[in-house]
Amino acid sequence: MNKREVTEIKRRFKKEACTISKMVGCYVDSGKQKVVTFRESFLNLEEEEFHKYLEIVNKSLSGKLGNNLVELEFPTETEINGGPQQSLMALRASHLDDDAMLESFYDHVIETYDYVGNYLILLFYDNYDVPLKTTDQLGLDESEEVYEYIICAICPVALSKPGLGYNEEENSISKLERDWVVGATDTAFLFPAFNDRSSDIHATLCYAKNPKEPHKEFWENGLGCASKYTSVEKQTAFDTMVMKAVNAYDEEDAEDVLIDVQTALNLYIEEETPLHEKDDPIILQANDIVPILTDGGVSEDKAEHIKKEYEEFFQDEMPEAEELLNAKILKDNESRVEKKILEEKVVELTDKLEEAGLLNDNGKDVDIVVRVSEEKLDQISTAFVDGQRCIVIPLLEDDATTINGEPARF
Repeated sequence: MNKREVTEIKRRFKKEACTISKMVGCYVDSGKQKVVTFRESFLNLEEEEFHKYLEIVNKSLSGKLGNNLVELEFPTETEINGGPQQSLMALRASHLDDDAMLESFYDHVIETYDYVGNYLILLFYDNYDVPLKTTDQLGLDESEEVYEYIICAICPVALSKPGLGYNEEENSISKLERDWVVGATDTAFLFPAFNDRSSDIHATLCYAKNPKEPHKEFWENGLGCASKYTSVEKQTAFDTMVMKAVNAYDEEDAEDVLIDVQTALNLYIEEETPLHEKDDPIILQANDIVPILTDGGVSEDKAEHIKKEYEEFFQDEMPEAEELLNAKILKDNESRVEKKILEEKVVELTDKLEEAGLLNDNGKDVDIVVRVSEEKLDQISTAFVDGQRCIVIPLLEDDATTINGEPARF
């Protein structure tokens, strides 16, 4: 599914557009015992409940594709009678009305979902009359097909925090009773996938609240799908390859090397983007990373070592270049460049002060007067240079500076 298709489905999760007809659920305790099961007519829920459950549905399709949202395919061998995909097909066809089938599904989730603590399993059923669209994406009145789908959301349930509150009956401030509260969606899936604006029963779209540690055990054992790496996992793996390779061969500052490699990768993407169609991903093949690594200061032998590890790790599917970008490292690099420029200016200024004989070397104070243009006043700031707090003053050519009453020339 692409972003446009996800957005099309999510538009239905607003009060005025929602047509979800059924909702069922099962509350599971920390001992993996079913505490209570329930069913509701979704559109008949009270206002507050309706919106809370709608938040859970929305969260189940939120986040970035490839990271929080990962499309998984059902292996052909699992699409047989009794397999997970067949069970989901039957569950959808039942419109969530078959209690025995639901009990079996809850048991399967409990068996395959690895979680310490209480949680809530929710299932929603909806159908969507998919309108025809022209090539310019303008909708028409006719319906192309009816897309029937279910959404499963698994939410942690935890005790509310202890606290004080007003007790109306006793007219006093007293300890609040702690309640079991349903949290934000942790894991979810949409079945079937909505590919090319049509039902794709061979795939499901999975949601992971934490893309660093998604519940792959549920993807593989609960849904019967081969799991994939999220974008965060791919990025972390690539950074680790670089750091390990650098540290394995010498005592270079691995963090600085990683910053330079990430900068080179960012430049590569900027150069490649105009050569690709809009929304066409830039797939980073193993041969592509060698020049990126060497441009980032990695020696050729290390680059070849990283390439081999890269090929082995991503052998099933090569990543998109943007998935390997580390935004934090790039931001740190901006700060590093700014600091380096500032340090160079300080050195340059010190040299000029020494040449002018104005550098204080006898322990006496030096009077420095700077006249700054009015429009620059709000740009005066402070910064730390070599551990010392300094004043940063942007100057125009006609701004005046004097040291000990003498004009300073920089």
